[in-house]
Amino acid sequence: MKKIKVLTDSSVLLTPKEIEQYSITIVPLSVEVNGKNYIDGKNISRDELIEMLRIGSIPKTSQPSLGRFVEAFNELGKDGSQVVAILLSDVLSGTVSAAQQAADMTKTDVTVINSKSTDRGEAFQVLAAAEDAALGKTIEYIKLHCAEIYKRTTVHVLIDNLDCLVAGGRVSKMMGAVTKLVNIKVVAELKDKSLDVVSKGRNTKSWFKYCQKLKEQLKDKKLQALALPHVAADNSIMEKIKDIFLHDNPTADFIQELTSPIIMTHTGLKAIGLITLTEKPVIETEK
Repeated sequence: MKKIKVLTDSSVLLTPKEIEQYSITIVPLSVEVNGKNYIDGKNISRDELIEMLRIGSIPKTSQPSLGRFVEAFNELGKDGSQVVAILLSDVLSGTVSAAQQAADMTKTDVTVINSKSTDRGEAFQVLAAAEDAALGKTIEYIKLHCAEIYKRTTVHVLIDNLDCLVAGGRVSKMMGAVTKLVNIKVVAELKDKSLDVVSKGRNTKSWFKYCQKLKEQLKDKKLQALALPHVAADNSIMEKIKDIFLHDNPTADFIQELTSPIIMTHTGLKAIGLITLTEKPVIETEK
């Protein structure tokens, strides 16, 4: 049986230990700030992009080039290995499309999976695939496993202001102007085919109210993991969100880290990702 290697993109939230343990290959996306192009994780750090956001710069992102994917696929497949590429949602980026085109340009046997997720939500699938590959599971098994994990994952982002989302064309300028004028705090949910605003309120209390609502919705689903990726958010706010979800479930896996420059570009300063993994499906049927 051919060895299966796992590849993902730099929007994913993985720890250095996880990357090393499973030999996961990460293909970086690019970030453009004030006309200068940076390679995520190569010549710009998470802390550096936060400082750029603080001085008012609004970055743009671009997907990896076909050449970068082809090079990675060729390298991973030169020993005859198969490759599973698990990538961020096509709602947020054209990365999946670029990888699919690159897969047609390489001799390596590549399977591209649209995670329909990002950050730690994407990581749940990447880690499962890596474990499956280590156990000798097939490509088809891994594809079904990733789809099953997607149905057990929720991805929300608590947004302090909409400047970056407006600049990226993901919400209207009118909505951005209104929320800025009245200091509205927004919660957006990443779904199969869209990024939707699901809550609006005048202060951070509205965030906590939404978190309580989500906790109730997930109560019978049995929370396994919670992630709070963020963009230099207020620690006291994150502690309260953590307590809402984990006070009655202290054994659930938990991670709280700066998110990637790619996600920072979409969400802006002080944003908090709210990503859950449950034992039972949250998404019962495909939309």
